[in-house]
Amino acid sequence: MNVPLNPLEFRHRAVSLFGQKVGVVDGAKRFTYKEYDQRVNRLANALLKLGIGKGNVVSFITYNCHQLLESYYAVPQIGAILNPINIRLSQTEIEYILNHAETRVLCFHADFLLIIEAMRGNLKEIDHFIVMESKDVLDWAHSFELLLEDASPEADINLDAVDENAVIELFYTSGTTGQQKGVAITNRSLYIHTLTAIPGFQVSDEDTLLHVVPLFHVNGWGTPHFLTAVGGKHVMLRKIEFGEMLRLIEAEKVTKLLGVPTIFNGLLQHPDLKKYDLSSLKECIIGGAPSSYALIEALEKKIGCRAYVGYGLTETSPFIVIARPKQHLKKDTKTRRSYQVKTGLPLVGVRIRVVENDGIDVPRDEITMGEIVVRGNQVMHEYLKDQKATDTVIVDGWLHTGDMAVVDSEGYITIVDRKKDVIISGGENISSVEVEKVIQNHPAVFEVVVIGIPNEKWGEEVKALVVLNPGKNVSEEDLIAYVRDQIANYKAPKSVEFRDEFPKGGTGKILKRNLREPYWENYTKKVN
Repeated sequence: MNVPLNPLEFRHRAVSLFGQKVGVVDGAKRFTYKEYDQRVNRLANALLKLGIGKGNVVSFITYNCHQLLESYYAVPQIGAILNPINIRLSQTEIEYILNHAETRVLCFHADFLLIIEAMRGNLKEIDHFIVMESKDVLDWAHSFELLLEDASPEADINLDAVDENAVIELFYTSGTTGQQKGVAITNRSLYIHTLTAIPGFQVSDEDTLLHVVPLFHVNGWGTPHFLTAVGGKHVMLRKIEFGEMLRLIEAEKVTKLLGVPTIFNGLLQHPDLKKYDLSSLKECIIGGAPSSYALIEALEKKIGCRAYVGYGLTETSPFIVIARPKQHLKKDTKTRRSYQVKTGLPLVGVRIRVVENDGIDVPRDEITMGEIVVRGNQVMHEYLKDQKATDTVIVDGWLHTGDMAVVDSEGYITIVDRKKDVIISGGENISSVEVEKVIQNHPAVFEVVVIGIPNEKWGEEVKALVVLNPGKNVSEEDLIAYVRDQIANYKAPKSVEFRDEFPKGGTGKILKRNLREPYWENYTKKVN
């Protein structure tokens, strides 16, 4: 038997088995899975009335909200392609995405009305604008809720009548050079990713997840699919407010949190942390950037949950690795945590290698660096309209990630840097991530970024940019000495610059490239 792989099955399963359960919470609004299903059908039928169908792109500019969560099933239900857009991008970047994707419908939250009005004249393909939660009537945009009111809550869905290789989601990468690239993800990729993520994240209907990761960031790391499939509860978080996060964890009895290190650091530093009952929280999954041992330890001690690192890319749908220790590695707390802070082991169904420039696998010595390459059904179909870029990263059936890692004797990989972020000083390769992890363990440090800056003698030198914890202090000299006590002197920063804050992307991830660029602006090459 060969049954097409269709992510719509996950919603169908949730409605069938958990229809009366509250599945979605968004502020004061609460929807059972049956009510959620009816809203999904209404949105799908409303889009059909607007003439939207197979292969058309429907874009969203909004916060984490129930409307966007509904779109994850409504848009593919009619064979269209969902394109959530990072709300922190500039107007120019958003315009490029909408035109490159040939968006036919743009749904946006009323808070973004001014930027949409400023762009309207430059958008080439859009037939319909749909505004959410607007108090005003717009003569050029439909009301999201009025469209749903006029549409049927029923739909006759044939789960087998689908092309599993059809693209149904489109996410644009942040891009390190040139314009952003559209990562096209198929029914098949999303379905397989869900089946691997469920055991990887160990989720069930007992779980409640707070949506900290924006849903515009590669399907919220897979949450609309894998949490719905098991009948878990979605709790929407529209903006990163640590006090509100703490309140929701207590009120909704949240069991799992996914986020970047910056989010968890902010949560731990909140002055009201101890005022809330966070005992429901069982696991924190740290992705998007390497974690420090100190962060893993603090989460477990201050909140009482387990904390693990995870890893993935937009191009892999996204999660492919998680740092769950093997049973025999849990012999004591320090050993267990030392594995939880690694990048981890591949999820079932994911093939991962770490290779040197000649394509040969690195030895499992936890010293030799190589690039992570991935093969599996979770890997993207292509970069939209960019075959050259696609062929550059997918070579001989393996996706080249650009992430540099080492492998230990147990098979755990640990990312040591991005290929482009390895600092070469006096001919020595220095991992900026390794230095960051050491500095992050200092009790005065809240956030740190380590970069290479030009040095006429050595080519590059190591510089640390640091944000201190509130009320804490440390001198540049003492921090450099702290690093030298733990790693080779040549890896230690030559200088430390203290900042009030760092620029962040949509997930809260620090924009390292933005911090590095000013030091290289007078150089034709970004290495020296």
